[in-house]
Amino acid sequence: MDSTSQICQSRLPDNTALKQQQLPAYQLQLSATKVLSGFFITGAFCLGMGIILILSAKSTKEIEINYTNICADCAKLRENAINFDKECTCSIPFYLPETMQGNVYMYYKLYGFYQNLSPYVLSRSNSQLMGRDIKDVGNCAPFSASQNGTPIAPCGAIANSIFNDTIILSYNLNSSIHIKVPLLSSGIAWWTDKHIKFQNPSLNNVPSAFAGTTKPPYWPKPVYELDKENAENNGFINDDFIVWMRTAAFPTFKKLYRRLSRIQYFTEGLPAGSYHFNITYNFPVTRFRGEKSVVLSTLTWSGGSSLFLGLTYTVTGAMTWLASFSMMAIHLMLKGKKMVLPQQSSQALKRKAENTETDSEVTEPKMSDKPQNDWNILSRGTALTDQVQFQVDK
Repeated sequence: MDSTSQICQSRLPDNTALKQQQLPAYQLQLSATKVLSGFFITGAFCLGMGIILILSAKSTKEIEINYTNICADCAKLRENAINFDKECTCSIPFYLPETMQGNVYMYYKLYGFYQNLSPYVLSRSNSQLMGRDIKDVGNCAPFSASQNGTPIAPCGAIANSIFNDTIILSYNLNSSIHIKVPLLSSGIAWWTDKHIKFQNPSLNNVPSAFAGTTKPPYWPKPVYELDKENAENNGFINDDFIVWMRTAAFPTFKKLYRRLSRIQYFTEGLPAGSYHFNITYNFPVTRFRGEKSVVLSTLTWSGGSSLFLGLTYTVTGAMTWLASFSMMAIHLMLKGKKMVLPQQSSQALKRKAENTETDSEVTEPKMSDKPQNDWNILSRGTALTDQVQFQVDK
């Protein structure tokens, strides 16, 4: 018995508040006042944040130039795949009315290009992009290998459709002097993408690391020759390539292309004046009825010029306040009904009591009259008796 009791006791949980389920707990005592206060505070916060974000987004300076039709000759040339090796450039002059102070960023913007389709998004090899197995092209069909069976690096539909226009910005200091605006191609990709998700093969010689592979069909040059000016910006760690590989959620999107190097004439940003873009037109958009633009923009603490986040906060706050006022109206209506019902019932009880008293007065004789009548009768009887006795005595 002792051993059995010891075994049973050993199976008991420890005598602690956690294991004995005796932790202190707090149960909210919700009331209409507390709930409505919470809704009103939440709505006020969302409305305030929405207004602040909208004002911040509108304070950015941005200029967008759509060059789909401006470079129409190049667009027609690119409609035929046979002309992929023929270079076509166009110049786009524009005027900047105000100085863009601070950091200035250049974006390319595409209209009608769907990067969110499931077959497109899945057409990539993460193990290849991380440098683990350069010949792993299992999920990249139909852009996994060339016609002779050579693995493609980088493989997949995303890599094959990379944006490959070359955009150069020039500042017209005067009618005869044109200065090339210094733009940086580094530091435009996410840190996690640059150092974790995308890595070249382990060999120090990048061209040798990609031996036994071939370039994607729509690429004019292999991946290890993407940046001839900076040898460290080649292969899978090329910033332009990494930016493109992060797919967009909507068919209209813009992606970071360059950032301003604030030196010489551009220490304060982009000064107001006359500029022009020199664009080498390579990326075709007329085939899918799309458009493309180049965007120059500044940033604020909340980001760029997009109003999406600010409008989301504003709509959320407005809907919260609408729900708050609706609940408050319902609460006041129910509260008013609860106050009216007791008053009506008390008045009905009073009327019933008064009616009962009135009926009793009509049907029942007064208690005070009965003793008085009896006393009168007794007094008359006594008087007659005395009179009869007086006559007998005579």
